[in-house]
Amino acid sequence: MHMQEYFNQIKAFVFDLDGVIVDTRPYHLMAWQHVAEDFGVRIDEGHNEVLRGLSRMKSLEKILEWGNLYLTEAEKLYWSDLKNNKYLELIAQMIPDEVLPGVRVFLEAAKEGGYKTALVSSSKNARSVLRSVRLESFFDAVIDGNVTKKSKPAPDCFLLAADALDLHPSECVVFEDAPNGVMAAKHCNFMTVAVGMHSHICFADTDIKGFDGLTICQLKKALPMGIEEPLNTSISIN
Repeated sequence: MHMQEYFNQIKAFVFDLDGVIVDTRPYHLMAWQHVAEDFGVRIDEGHNEVLRGLSRMKSLEKILEWGNLYLTEAEKLYWSDLKNNKYLELIAQMIPDEVLPGVRVFLEAAKEGGYKTALVSSSKNARSVLRSVRLESFFDAVIDGNVTKKSKPAPDCFLLAADALDLHPSECVVFEDAPNGVMAAKHCNFMTVAVGMHSHICFADTDIKGFDGLTICQLKKALPMGIEEPLNTSISIN
């Protein structure tokens, strides 16, 4: 494939939310601490890392396990809703400055360049976060926990994103910060960029520390010329 033909093949960018666009981990931690203190269970950043990527109910069950506690299903629903309400209260106070460095500039460049964009997140509150940080208008499609029930590494969410953009997966570049997300995207032939990870750990096509200073041209040069031949190389931004 000629290099220019490959460049033209990229028509969209697909983004995970947490750890790629924003960092909502502190808000999840505060919300879970609000719930866990009523159980007499202490939750810190180390615990929060274990909960990362788990559904709300799975997270609650893990906290109960740490505290050697038992709740009925009805009680679990009550406490998980309480956590979610506290989380919504916190993220409603997020401001545009909490968008991770370089993300807004990259999104603006993508729009100006005619690329389509989608957000893929297991969170049911993804749109609320986007509204709080004033990024909702940048995305042509949002696939969140309200749209799909199958979490990564199941590829359903990414396939729904490609379908919403009316594109083939091979025409889309996925930005992910978790190995499960990269695996899900690679499974259905998306080009993948690991954000904040080393690509060889999770088999992404390339990796970046973040979006600060990243240009679309740099990204294209670091991606493989064909998805059958991954480069597994990092982008160095001076």
